[in-house]
Amino acid sequence: MSSCETGGLSRRRLLHAATGLAAAAAVGTVAGTRAMAAPATFTHPGMLNAYGELNRAKVRVAAGAEPWLSGRNRLVANAHASSSWTASPKATVIRGGTGENYGSLYNDIAAAYQNAVRWQIAGTAANGDCAVRILNAWSSTLTAVTGNADRFLAAGIYGWQFANAAELMRGYAGFDLARFQSMMKAVFYPLNNQFLINHNDACITNYWANWDLCNMASIMAIGILCDDGAKFDQAANYFRSGAGNGSITHAVPFRYYDVDGYDLAQWQESGRDQGHTMMGMGQMGALCEMAWNQGVDLYGYDDYRFMHAAQYVAKYNLGNSVPFTTYTWGTGQSCASSSQTVIAPGSRGQLRPVWDMLYYHYYGRLRKDVPYIRAMAEVVRPEGGGGDYGTASGGFDQLGFGTLLYAK
Repeated sequence: MSSCETGGLSRRRLLHAATGLAAAAAVGTVAGTRAMAAPATFTHPGMLNAYGELNRAKVRVAAGAEPWLSGRNRLVANAHASSSWTASPKATVIRGGTGENYGSLYNDIAAAYQNAVRWQIAGTAANGDCAVRILNAWSSTLTAVTGNADRFLAAGIYGWQFANAAELMRGYAGFDLARFQSMMKAVFYPLNNQFLINHNDACITNYWANWDLCNMASIMAIGILCDDGAKFDQAANYFRSGAGNGSITHAVPFRYYDVDGYDLAQWQESGRDQGHTMMGMGQMGALCEMAWNQGVDLYGYDDYRFMHAAQYVAKYNLGNSVPFTTYTWGTGQSCASSSQTVIAPGSRGQLRPVWDMLYYHYYGRLRKDVPYIRAMAEVVRPEGGGGDYGTASGGFDQLGFGTLLYAK
């Protein structure tokens, strides 16, 4: 399959003047084509949450406006957002195999991020202090992520999430950013890079799209956190043309035109189950949002291929029928052939806080007509985050709170 870059898209630039913690903002819509590569100077904060979104949420919550207030109330009600949260750092995190202990990591990341958001939105020092305690505790303790093949999932998912929490606390008194950056480069990036290069010595198509996507997102987040353009470009280039299932034409292998008036596109895990399929919306969405906030448009790449896939996933999970093309791929080390002939109903309609980010980009920023994404977002809204969707790791696959952070 081939993909093509689309140009001529309106772009939004955030102009920042340094003011201690973050930069402040003039936001405008400027005609032109977004960049293909990392910026010469990175914008901070500039991952999932840029200054414009954070400031809008702060102003709207203070005014008691909806849906921001409901999103804020969902955040405050989460136990992870409490400033009394106590970190449980580990020297070695294990996911998969004997001695699993990775629950401590994903719970602490959720707490660090939620406290960081509370500090950004309301300026509550107790929450800022809590976020920094968690980040510093882990950066002074963690030396390895290990386990079976699932160690690559841990390094990917928790890598981009941890970096996002740290990005919100840049410049905060007492936060050891340099030590945290060193941890991300020494512990998370090598596993991220190793997976994308050799896929655990398996066939290039053996692992589902989410495995590539979370590792791509971690590399991009580390690149932004550490002002490392090479890492940012590594992730963005893999999205466009990588050999694994996380690249856009592999993650979205089939397109359908004018289905009941809308173009759709089949997601790579649609024949597996819907829980992992919706996880993919969150992983690719995180990658695209981080790139967007640095001036690179992956959301619209290849004629909005991801948007059409999100429409497809949302339509099916709302109870509607969608087309399905037999999906065949190579498995294991020998690339033995395997096929899926029908879309999988497992976990259909599962609630995950991944939709408001997509809706407020495609409709809020670009005014695209995305009725299925809109309807799915309305079902989940107001979005919660880690701790609101069960205690298992799947409930922590996304940072969430999109209603608070992205509503426009």
